[in-house]
Amino acid sequence: MQAVDFFRSRIDAMINMNDPLAVLASRLPWSQIEAAVAQKFEHQNRAGEVLRARDMFGTTEVLVGAGRSNAGRPKLPIRLMASLLYLKHSFNLSDEELVVRWSENVLWQPEFIS
Repeated sequence: MQAVDFFRSRIDAMINMNDPLAVLASRLPWSQIEAAVAQKFEHQNRAGEVLRARDMFGTTEVLVGAGRSNAGRPKLPIRLMASLLYLKHSFNLSDEELVVRWSENVLWQPEFIS
């Protein structure tokens, strides 16, 4: 009998695909969810605000807060964020509890289940 190599097996071969979370993850329309939410997570152009001030040379106007910022951490996949939000509210967890349970339970990691 040949031993099972867990490092080369697909995750869906190692978990119970009849578990309610696995069934839910496989039935959700992920592409539609991602398409509906994607534009909310993109960098937005900001109009900014004009600040007027007077000094000894007269009135000055300065535009602040305008443009598009590309600074910040790269975004995480929308599927991951939507799944975490669902799990957090379904199980009434804090952010810290959610991260601990997500890291310990492969059924909570929907990016592996498709």
